[in-house]
Amino acid sequence: KRCCEGGSSTALAGCPQVVQADADLKQFCLQNAQHDPLLTGVSLSTNPFRPQKVCSFL
Repeated sequence: KRCCEGGSSTALAGCPQVVQADADLKQFCLQNAQHDPLLTGVSLSTNPFRPQKVCSFL
């Protein structure tokens, strides 16, 4: 418990809870990378932020 009470990142790196959380986060990221739009991009047809088409009647 004492190692987890330190304030520096090097002190936290040896804590079992931090090491386990790091491993869990890496595993989650690797498992879900194919569904992450920041990594795979967003198709133009499903992108809610695409520029709207302009209609003009002349």
